Amino acid sequence: MALVATHVHIDHVGRIPWLLAAGFKGPIYCSEPSARLLPVVLADAFELGISRDRRLVERYLKMVEARIRPLPWRTWHTVFDTAEGRCRIRLQRAGHILGSAYVECELTRSGEPPLRVLFSGDLGAPYAPLLPAPKPAYRADVVVLESTYGDRTHESRATRRQRLQAVVEKALGNGGTVIVPAFSIGRTQELLYEFEDILHRQRLKPGRHAAAWEKLPIFLDSPLAGRFTGLYRELQPFWDAEAQAWLRAGRKPLSFSQLISIDEHEAHLANVRRLSRSGEPAIVIAASGMCAGGRVMNYLKAMLHDPRHDVLFVGYQAQGTPGSAIQTFGPRGGYVDLDGERITIRAGVHTLSGYSAHADQNDLVRFITRMRHLPAEVRLIHGDDEARRALAAMLRAATDGRVKVMNGD
Repeated sequence: MALVATHVHIDHVGRIPWLLAAGFKGPIYCSEPSARLLPVVLADAFELGISRDRRLVERYLKMVEARIRPLPWRTWHTVFDTAEGRCRIRLQRAGHILGSAYVECELTRSGEPPLRVLFSGDLGAPYAPLLPAPKPAYRADVVVLESTYGDRTHESRATRRQRLQAVVEKALGNGGTVIVPAFSIGRTQELLYEFEDILHRQRLKPGRHAAAWEKLPIFLDSPLAGRFTGLYRELQPFWDAEAQAWLRAGRKPLSFSQLISIDEHEAHLANVRRLSRSGEPAIVIAASGMCAGGRVMNYLKAMLHDPRHDVLFVGYQAQGTPGSAIQTFGPRGGYVDLDGERITIRAGVHTLSGYSAHADQNDLVRFITRMRHLPAEVRLIHGDDEARRALAAMLRAATDGRVKVMNGD
């Protein structure tokens, strides 16, 4: 028995402690970058959900690290080979977060032709910062495909960067803070990359707000995001060609001078107080991404009632989360309940869909149709009912009905 981790987001690896507790002793296969990131993710989850006792955490991590088997990209690895059959896997870049993979699984039984099953994991958008775009597989018999954004399309990279800049420049005029709820791994690093690019462009070709941009502090107020950002910097060999070119030009996409990391809790509370009372424009990136906990909650409770400030959503907000409520009711002048406190939303509320780490409908369709040999079957998972139905219809139309599409209905 073996476990294959497509990437290290907690909704994909968060059950590993329970798997180990149930007696799992097999290998955990993942990409080389994921092998570096996974222990940090699991240690944080263990501390939050089980125990902060360092001895228990270290014992648990030793169990995990002993089972991790990093695999290089595009290389077949045999999981088992017996008289009854053989299974081998190959990891390909998925472009969702650093180290994310889709998995080609080839199953062979005695006397039967090999069956190739592809598990997409979470696929990324082709223009995501830092990450090479995912390339479709050459062939597969069955594809198990995510459908998170199967019913919508994203903005282009240029459009989303312009909108990101516009939101910040509104805050520069208001003397307020732009609060960005962001997940610690993936989205945070992409945003830092984009902010560095805006600052760089303002220096090369100053705009109306260039002087304000030059003084604008960008706070990364999340110890976990800070640790992941450090690991991203260490994993520079896995960045895409554009990011590598920036490094060669002397730029520092994830460690520029206006980036200020806040680790200590007291420093975090002091920053909340200062920004909520002063007229100092600032950007704050803080977890959690759906405003369901973490340090972002203190910023929201201190600033949501004040029209000087803005909240910028750059990721999916699941129904029932505080982030979804702010996103839905904020533009209407509504309210949100945070930690039992009802807060009227007077801050500006903005959503940039282009910063989603997931492929959109067009990307998902192209992932299938650009395979050299179309699969016989596509099974849609990991999406709401409407998203799966919409993507299923698009796939059937795009393949002229040659591919059997199952959407879980």
